[in-house]
Formats: sequence, C-alpha cells, structure tokens
Amino acid sequence: MALTTAETGNPRGAAVNVAHSARSELRSQRIRSAWLFLAPMLLVLAAAAGWPLLRTIWFSFTDARLSSLGDAAFVGFTNYLDYEDYGDGTGEYFGLLAEPAWWQAVWNTVYFTVISVALETVFGLVVALVLNANFVGRGIVRAAVLIPWAIPTVVSAKMWAWMMHDQFGILNDMLMRIGVISAPIAWTANPDTAMWAVIIVDVWKTTPFMALLILAGLQMVPGDIYEAAKIDGVNPVKVFWRVTLPLIRPALMVAIIFRALDSLRVFDLIYVLTPANDQTKTMSVYAQENLFQFDQFAYGSAASTLLFLVIAFITIAYIKLGRLNLGSEGR
Repeated sequence: MALTTAETGNPRGAAVNVAHSARSELRSQRIRSAWLFLAPMLLVLAAAAGWPLLRTIWFSFTDARLSSLGDAAFVGFTNYLDYEDYGDGTGEYFGLLAEPAWWQAVWNTVYFTVISVALETVFGLVVALVLNANFVGRGIVRAAVLIPWAIPTVVSAKMWAWMMHDQFGILNDMLMRIGVISAPIAWTANPDTAMWAVIIVDVWKTTPFMALLILAGLQMVPGDIYEAAKIDGVNPVKVFWRVTLPLIRPALMVAIIFRALDSLRVFDLIYVLTPANDQTKTMSVYAQENLFQFDQFAYGSAASTLLFLVIAFITIAYIKLGRLNLGSEGR
C-alpha cells in the first residue's frame, strides 16, 4: 500500500499540503463573502428588472389589454405568429413575425446602431488621442468635450430639432450660405434624411462618452513603450496600429458593447426628434406604440420580448467573438 507524504516523514510535503488546504479554505471564504456582498444587489436587480421582464414575457402569450390586464387569457404564440385558414385552400399569416412594420423597425434599429456606433468609435478614438496628448489647457478641453454627453437626451433632441428646422433652422442657413444646398431641407421630416438627422444628433451627443472610455484605456498604456518606439525611429502611424490599438482593445470593446446596447434600445431621441416617422421607428418605439397608444398590450409585450432577445443574442455573440479573436491572437 502506498504511503502518503506525511506517513513517510517528509515534513516539506506535509507543509505543502497544509498550505494548499489553507489556500483552498481562504478561496472558499472569499467566494462566500463575495456572494454575501452581492446578494442585496442581486435581490434588488431581480425585483426591479427580473420580475417585470417575466411579466412582459407572460403577457406576450396572452390577449392582455392595458385596460384589463387582470383578465388576460393565455393564447400561446398567436401574438408572435398565427395562421388563419380561410377554408378555401388559402390562408394568411398574422402576428408580429409576419408584420412588415415590425421588420422595418428591426432594420431601422440595426442600421442606426451600426452606423452611429461606428462613427462614434472613430470620432471617439480621435478625440481620445487628442485629449491624451500633453498641451496647455488640456483639463479645460476635457471638461468642455463632455458637455454634449451631459445634456439630457430630450433637451438635445429639441435643440437639434430647431437647428434642423426647414424654415428657421441655423443648419439650413449655414449650408445655403456656403453653397452646399440650394433650398432648405426638412431634415427630420424628409424620408431620405430623417434617419441621418437622428444619427447626427446621436453621434454629437454620445461621442464624448466613447472618448472617455477610450481615454481611460489610453491612460493605462505605459509611456515607456512610446519612448522606446520614438528612440527606434518607428513611424507614429505604425506605433498606433501595432502598439496603441492592440493595447487599448479591451477598453475599445467595452465602449462598443456599451454603446451598441444603448443604440439597440434607443427610444427617447427618436420619439422626440422624429415622432410618427416610419423611416426612423425603432423596435422600442414600435413596442411603446402598441403597449400604450394602440391598446395592444399583448402585442407590445411580444415586441418587447423580441427586443430583449435580439439584444441578448447580439451581446452574447459579440462577447464570444471577441474572446475567440483574443485567443487566436494569443496563439
């Protein structure tokens, strides 16, 4: 029979076992303490977010109306997709998944998210690089850059609505003075420009937020790296692509996912700036209209549930792909 380390009289092996047991016990205590500290937050989160989410999912499978939520009856997947047989060999699909207006809202949301987040990432990176440099008055400039982000979204939307007004707006006046346009444009009412008007306002307001997160990543990059590159005579553009960008990639990924989540559920900006406009209606606006304006609470709940699933799927896919890319680079 094999003897243990302690039985063979090896004091060093016994000490290693004791140290390992102590570390395991300490790790267990830390885990229990962590769950203990997180428990109040998790309970509040479950009450504030989990329960309403479950209720919304439940209502999406019922015929609930805003005036009679207590009398809701289970109807299955009818709100999502239902086939009506007319009895003569023909039929028609009804429900959210067969609604062209819903898919238009999905497309509007994805289009808005991709374009706005891409522009905000590029502009935010440029602003962060500028703010990371040493120059006189850098603190004042950093504070001034954050002003658009500090302004409430509703205020920004109203302000830009007046600036883009086809008769009184300063934007049309400036563009006409420099000869870019020959006649005023109704930026928020024209189907060809309404979405771009929303994107412009969102980029103006949220680029400082992206710059702030990216700047935090830049502050973590050791300055010795840049000094070594400067001594070696490495081109600054090459330093950016080979050194700066890889080192700030984690901060950049966090900034992008935060902005993507906000953009996917955007509501207030579009609701105030372009109300009742099918060209800019997003999934959140579509759900709000059915929940409260059209008195189709069950239908709106189904739209809200699909919005949650879309956001969850995109978030999980983004995180998984990001981890795979990081792993491949490590190899």
